[in-house]
Amino acid sequence: MNIKIVCVGKLKEKYFKDAIAEYQKRLSRFAKIEIVQVPDEKAPEKLSVAQQEQVKELEGNRILSKIKEREYVYVTAIKGKERTSEEFAKELSDLALYGHSDVTFVIGGSLGTSQAVNKRADDLISFGKLTLPHQLMRVVLIEQIYRGFMINNGSPYHK
Repeated sequence: MNIKIVCVGKLKEKYFKDAIAEYQKRLSRFAKIEIVQVPDEKAPEKLSVAQQEQVKELEGNRILSKIKEREYVYVTAIKGKERTSEEFAKELSDLALYGHSDVTFVIGGSLGTSQAVNKRADDLISFGKLTLPHQLMRVVLIEQIYRGFMINNGSPYHK
């Protein structure tokens, strides 16, 4: 399976980079993992709704340029469907079983994702109602992908 994570902005914190590198290494025996970063738009604290939509649209265009037609796309969103780790693992297994070998996960910027990105999604996925910094969300997402593979392989990692 080929897994791509498309995310807005760069990681600056070494501890996040180290955590992601560790999970990438662990996942390498199950799947090819690619992390694609697209530039974020500078957005002052106080933006009108129209300005917020413009920022999301600009970031969204960058995201969409990194997604190929054949890829199955999950977009992380607070309003997405919540799953248990076991349900998520089964989805990953089913995707592979039904010929979706290219799976892409999208993590938007601080304002979320554009309508166009959400429309391109095959599924919206939520990791809970909490708002997480998008840098931390990368770690949470890649750990859950790893956990899914470990569940599917019967590993005691998931207790």
